[in-house]
Amino acid sequence: MGCKELSEAYIVEHAKRYALAAVENDSKKNYDAAIRNYEAAATLLERAVKLYPDHPLRDTFILYIRKYRNRVTALKKMMIPQGASRDGEIYVEDDEPEEEQEALDPVNPEKIKPPAFVQTEKPNVTFDEIAGLEDAKQAIKEAIIFPIERPDLFPLGWPRGILLFGPPGNGKTMLAAAIANEVDGEFLYVDAASIMSKWLGEGEKNVKRLFKYARTKAETGIPVIIFIDEIDALLGVNISEVGGEVRVRNQFLKEMDGLQDKDKDYHVYVIGATNKPWKLDEPFIRRFQKRIFIPLPGKETRKKILELYTCKLDLDSNVNLDILAEIMEGYSGSDIKDVVQAAYMVTVREFFENKGGEEKPRPLSMKDFELVISKRKPSVNRKMLEMYDKWFEEYKAL
Repeated sequence: MGCKELSEAYIVEHAKRYALAAVENDSKKNYDAAIRNYEAAATLLERAVKLYPDHPLRDTFILYIRKYRNRVTALKKMMIPQGASRDGEIYVEDDEPEEEQEALDPVNPEKIKPPAFVQTEKPNVTFDEIAGLEDAKQAIKEAIIFPIERPDLFPLGWPRGILLFGPPGNGKTMLAAAIANEVDGEFLYVDAASIMSKWLGEGEKNVKRLFKYARTKAETGIPVIIFIDEIDALLGVNISEVGGEVRVRNQFLKEMDGLQDKDKDYHVYVIGATNKPWKLDEPFIRRFQKRIFIPLPGKETRKKILELYTCKLDLDSNVNLDILAEIMEGYSGSDIKDVVQAAYMVTVREFFENKGGEEKPRPLSMKDFELVISKRKPSVNRKMLEMYDKWFEEYKAL
């Protein structure tokens, strides 16, 4: 079989198997076998990078190629192998062990750092700056903001897991960030793919780190929002159930259940976002007590989005945002942004091509928008919308 005939799934799956075999042999001090398996895993990941340059885990593959090569070099030099973890497994050396340890075992909770794979910078956005989504905002206020302001009014506890689902490009990430801003809390952005990539050594360990850090910060009085994007990649039904994958998923279930401890009044919330809710496994769906549909924007919301993206642009008097909002039915929020950018680029292109002494591009006209819309269709099709409606009817929980 030629290398170009190998499927993406085949290459990645076999890389995982070699990596798990390498870790097992490393832990048993079977260093020759460990070296062979580390090298095989690295070689397959290199092939994946070469054949699939647009793979969403490309950068992660490159990171693990380097780690596995470094471990091979260490073993060949007959260095003392890395120590076993408490559960008896050997993990590939971490790039920032001191920072990770600080997050796990803090001396000063106020000064601890988040795990290295977590992004903490949140967009500077509030509910008022997000067009539409009034039902979603209300559900979130009742689930998060009200309990934080008056926990004494919730003797039965409150939801700690919230699922935001719907077509891509309609504000799920912005909505989660707005929550953190509304409650003056910490926003932890975690890409599910970055956690799942740790299957090749330390996925379960990183899930523990994430939640331990969140609980430690919350115990100081700071609400923490854990936002996991593309959560179906972490908790989906189609994930192969081997080795570390099972432990990562089980650890996540354990941590989610731990958040429901009514003896603890700290505020840690897990907000998951997905464009494919039908891929989520049943046990995980139940852990998200609130399941909120983030739909395509209606006409009034489309107009507000157009106003938001055109407010700093020079518009011709013939531009009618009401008409544009009408003809852009079916477009997502990000689709609308793309249309405005493309329409503006028409005037910028003319400015540079003409070079007629004008100081700035001409105002955008209705014709510019209509030209772009004729060439740029919605990114979400009707069949997918029907799938969202069907899933929402079956699992709705506002």
